[in-house]
Amino acid sequence: MYIPQKQLENLRKLICPQKAVIIYGPRRCGKTTLLKKMLSETDEKNYMFVSGEDIVVQDYLGSKSIEKLRQFAGNKKLIVIDEAQKTKDIGLNIKLMLDHIEGIKIVASGSSSFDLARQTGEPLTGRKYTLMMFPLAQLEIGAAQTRQQTDALLESRLVYGSYPEVVLMDDNARRALYLKEIVNSYLYKDVLELDGVRYSDKLVKLLQLLAFQIGKEVSYNELGTQLGMSKNTIERYLDLLEKAFVIFKIKGLSRSLRKEVSKNPRYYFYDTGVRNGLINNFNPLSMRDDTGALWENYIVMEMLKRQEYLGLQANNYFWRTYDKKEIDFVEERNNRLCGYEIAWSAKKSKPPKEWLETYKDSTYQAITRDNYLQFII
Repeated sequence: MYIPQKQLENLRKLICPQKAVIIYGPRRCGKTTLLKKMLSETDEKNYMFVSGEDIVVQDYLGSKSIEKLRQFAGNKKLIVIDEAQKTKDIGLNIKLMLDHIEGIKIVASGSSSFDLARQTGEPLTGRKYTLMMFPLAQLEIGAAQTRQQTDALLESRLVYGSYPEVVLMDDNARRALYLKEIVNSYLYKDVLELDGVRYSDKLVKLLQLLAFQIGKEVSYNELGTQLGMSKNTIERYLDLLEKAFVIFKIKGLSRSLRKEVSKNPRYYFYDTGVRNGLINNFNPLSMRDDTGALWENYIVMEMLKRQEYLGLQANNYFWRTYDKKEIDFVEERNNRLCGYEIAWSAKKSKPPKEWLETYKDSTYQAITRDNYLQFII
């Protein structure tokens, strides 16, 4: 079963001659499926689909030879490169093809932004569009479900996440095994391939510590003390894990009040199932004490998916004061701040007085199980 991917229509719109579309996203989130689906429906019959992991492809696409690149492209007008970050100097070589092969269109995907972002950044300035992909969004899943099914499967989303294969499975034991495989075999693959990253066991422990701090400010010094690592090493590892699309951070909003907290960020996981796999806890919500944290992670991630897929330009923050007044998620769009309290229980929530006084044109809403779909779809 194929669940329609929101980025498919965005990808179709962006493909054009003398431009590259670069697609980033976590491993197994559906990038290859997206590319093959696009190709199966494209009007462009003269195309080539290759993998950057293929040594023959690496030889051609890493050559920096215009003539060799011409030979590789042949008469193809659309070249699609999966796992492009595996090919050395891929950004420069894509630039050479765009500059010297008339009418060519290129799409490249990668599960790590380490090399792909660095290699395609400067060389492709003005020559590329960028798309981000995530595990399936409710925006996508909901199109294939009734509201009753969506409500019934909400707990599963929090516990097992939204990876495409997980969503399509109907057995929780298989879901847990699949997520453990991702954690053990794929999660750190891009990070550990880098020179200078040695402490794989500490990488796991670092993520496990973060798993218990969802919705809380993270101190690099405290993490370093707990793991016996320097603050700089902690920051470096967290940066690498962000670039591998395992975690992402949100900073505190601070513009007017002296007592606003903004120094330490909060970290969330791209997928709650991966988070639960890291701590080996797939218990139902009735047996958990972290439901609120899972709910917050889920809603924040779904809000980010919605922004990306619908092309909404936004800055994202949390807001907290030293006297513990806080708002879980703040979205800034069109120079306007929208504050959201994310609560699993449908209790009444009032905006902090300081928030209203400081940001007079802002809005405030509570996101609960009763109304969450209107914010993420």
